[in-house]
Parts: sequence; structure tokens; C-alpha cells
Amino acid sequence: MVIQALLWAAAGTGFTFLMTSVGAAAVLLCGRVENLKPGLQLGIQRVCFGFAAGVMMAASVWSLLIPAITRAEEMGISPALAAGGGFLAGVFFLMGLDRLIPHLHPDTGAPEGVFSGWKRTTLLFLAVTLHNIPEGMAVGLAFAMAAQGGDFSGAMALAIGIGIQNLPEGAAVSLPLRQEGESCRRAFGKGVLSGLVEPVFGILVVVSYQLISPLMPFLLSFAAGAMLYVVVEELIPEAHLDVHADLGTLSVMAGFLLMMVLDVALG
Repeated sequence: MVIQALLWAAAGTGFTFLMTSVGAAAVLLCGRVENLKPGLQLGIQRVCFGFAAGVMMAASVWSLLIPAITRAEEMGISPALAAGGGFLAGVFFLMGLDRLIPHLHPDTGAPEGVFSGWKRTTLLFLAVTLHNIPEGMAVGLAFAMAAQGGDFSGAMALAIGIGIQNLPEGAAVSLPLRQEGESCRRAFGKGVLSGLVEPVFGILVVVSYQLISPLMPFLLSFAAGAMLYVVVEELIPEAHLDVHADLGTLSVMAGFLLMMVLDVALG
């Protein structure tokens, strides 16, 4: 069972990592990013972040919170305690990382987290890398449960949804890095590396599954809370950039619809 879960999680998170890499390759195709019209750059950014936000919102509900409630009921645990407690823990965990790890978002000029002398490009890279931690955990947890007789099709839907949203997200990493003066190759390389935490955390979850299995309802809701924190704190504001942008709103709706349809169709 453990070997099967490892193989499934490696395949699932490997797919999401590959999609991040393909998205990051946009910087190689676009040439000098600064030659793009400002309106086009802004539109690409809104679509990328909005779509990612919609997918993560739907995944948090259908692929994480609902299974957490179901698993808690099967284990005789209070669903409200499992879903609510794990959710809050995930929110505060990501909030803590957000306060501690130095990082910078593309639409802001001031770094967040503890003070450091790191370059802006490094801080931009860390900002998106933080986003990918709960995504890797979520996919790893889904396939670990599937190996124990859970919903394999649901785990596939989650991996496909996260992978699809990683496509524009990879571009949202590499393109701003190019704007900050990185070479196309270095911007692409850092975009690829930002997605590496997904297979790392996904496989770590599977390796420790025997220890964490009794806590599965809490861990599923934990991943949901962490993902929704990223959505509300960072992705949706970046999709709108302080204006009422229809493009950003429609991108969120499109991402949510796609993930919902995937989960229903494959579930």
C-alpha cells in the first residue's frame, strides 16, 4: 500500500510540477517581457492569479473539506471539530510562514516577512514557492487516502485541477522575474524550482502516512485552510490589483468552474 501510494503521489505531484515548468517556459517564448504592452502584462497577471484562485477555492471545498467531514464521520470524530480545527490550524500555519519568511509579491514594492538583504528576485521566488506547499500536501494526502481504499478518481481530479492552474501560475512566477532583470533562462529556472516543493511535500505526506492516518480529517481541512489563506490573502487581491476588474473576476469563476466540473465528472 505504501509503495502504491508513493507511486501515485509521485505521479500526481510530478504532473503538477511539470505543468508549473511548462507555464514558466512562457518567459522563453515571449522574448523580452518588457516589450509587452503594459495592458497585456496586467491582463496576463490578472488571468493567471484569478484562475489559480478559483481552482484552489473549489479544490479546498470538494477535494479537501468534504472528504475531511466524511472521514471524520467514519472515524467517529466530530466533523465540526475536525473540519473547523484543522481549517484554522492551516490558516494560522500559512499566516505564520507569511510573517516569518521574507518574500515579495509582484504588485507590491515592500517585502513582507522578517527583514533580509535578499534581492527582489529571490523574494519574488519565495512568495510563489510558499503558495505551492499546501498544494503539494493536498495532492499527497489525496493519493495516500486513495491507496487506503479512498477515492482515486477524486485524487486524480485534484491533481489535474492543481496541475492546470499551475500552468498560468508558472508564467506568473517567471514573467515578473524577467521584469526584475533576470535573464530568460534564470527566470525560467526559478519558475521551475518554485514548483519543486509540491512533489517534495506530497511525498513527505505519503511517507509519514502511517503516523498521520488517525489525523487525516484534520490534515485534509488543514490543507484546505492553508490553500484558502493563500487565495484570500494574495491571489484574489493580485487578480484585481485594487480595481474592480471583470477579467480578474471571470478568471476566478472559470477556475472554480473547471475544478468543480473535474471533481464531479471524475468523482
